[in-house]
Amino acid sequence: MAEYLKNWAEIKTTCIDDYKFNFCKGCRSCHSTAKCVQNDDVNKLINEFEWADIIICVSPSYWADVPGQFKAFIDRCTPWCNTHEPHASLESGKKGYAIVLRTGPNMKECERLIETIEHFYGHMEIECAGKIGFTGIEYKENVEEHRKEIEELLACLHR
Repeated sequence: MAEYLKNWAEIKTTCIDDYKFNFCKGCRSCHSTAKCVQNDDVNKLINEFEWADIIICVSPSYWADVPGQFKAFIDRCTPWCNTHEPHASLESGKKGYAIVLRTGPNMKECERLIETIEHFYGHMEIECAGKIGFTGIEYKENVEEHRKEIEELLACLHR
């Protein structure tokens, strides 16, 4: 994706594992302050989201769901969640894409992960502009077999 996009867009790639953050404490302080009581790398990740006009979340399937790190990040985004007031918010007009990979053959599992990402985008007020899932992805090299499909998904970004 980065190779395809670099020809016409400034891109940053971010790996959630490069950030250190804690689980949500469930204290609900953010429901009245729009800020988390914890001070860790979640804010750095949110700054990456704020920088971007287009956000592409790529997720492998871990036991039929997004990896725990990604879920923990989603939980920590509650201060930006539009289900309570006050809430923090990202700059409006952001578009999001969901790309999901799994080793097994069950596309229904990919759809479940895509729904998780779409749900996250919805509460962050990021428009889900595209989605795709791939099965049979055991190694990074297997993604190359789907280059054309990924490029078609992303082609609308520079029209």
